[in-house]
Amino acid sequence: MQELQGFGKMLVVVGILIVVVGLGLMFAEKLGIPFLGRLPGDIYIRKRNFQFYFPIVTSIVLSLILTLVFYLISYFSKR
Repeated sequence: MQELQGFGKMLVVVGILIVVVGLGLMFAEKLGIPFLGRLPGDIYIRKRNFQFYFPIVTSIVLSLILTLVFYLISYFSKR
């Protein structure tokens, strides 16, 4: 039973983090702050009848952020 309570707490924390990140993205877009999706280094090719967008730098940044978040979750769940 103790394990379920710990898992429930972890789900609540993850949910709160998702809400905070979502609100941050919404307000950053409304304020005109360039954030993820249009970082320098992302590949964007536009020709007459062709568009290609590959967000490589955005993918790397998201990967680093998610790695840090999951590391912190695992660190604090072990305590």
